[in-house]
Amino acid sequence: MSKNILHKSEGVLAVKIARKVIENVLDGKDPEDDLPSVPVIFSEKRGAFVTLEKEGVLRGCIGYPYPVLPLKEVLVKSAIAAAFEDPRFFPIEKEDFSKITVEVTTLTLPEEVTGAFTTYSNQIQIGKHGLMAEYGENRGLLLPQVATEQGWDVIEFLCQTCIKAEMTPMMWKYGAKIYKFEGQIYHETEPGGAIVEGEE
Repeated sequence: MSKNILHKSEGVLAVKIARKVIENVLDGKDPEDDLPSVPVIFSEKRGAFVTLEKEGVLRGCIGYPYPVLPLKEVLVKSAIAAAFEDPRFFPIEKEDFSKITVEVTTLTLPEEVTGAFTTYSNQIQIGKHGLMAEYGENRGLLLPQVATEQGWDVIEFLCQTCIKAEMTPMMWKYGAKIYKFEGQIYHETEPGGAIVEGEE
């Protein structure tokens, strides 16, 4: 198991933090009031998303794809944004929150794919890895589930990641840096209920 992977107890804690932050805001408290203490992995910079669903329908999803802030800070900011700042939805109100489940997707630290580009297909696993492409100021990222949902093979996944970064599709062959990462999903089985790993 990668040292970047969260243990189940840490994934459960991430969901609890996200829920508590939203509850605090709804109660008029400081978002970080009375949050549980966290292990050292929450101090690592990493990407994460908070997703909210009401009765199985998306109600908000905001996150940080790149590892620019410590995980705990990302959870706090993403939970607030998903609940109250997602432009696709009205802000959540207190009476609604009892019907909403919380899900957290954490991303492992990006690992550069190295060697000849002809070996990339052996280093990237569809369904397991997400990709990030970087060249100069251009940067784009696609989560692991995107390739699975679209039915892409590794080559198409590489091309589409470059397109997301506003490059030509084949730039992964011609100088763009490619990074791979993994995503872990933890979600409540019911509002405020048990927290499990994996997609529903």
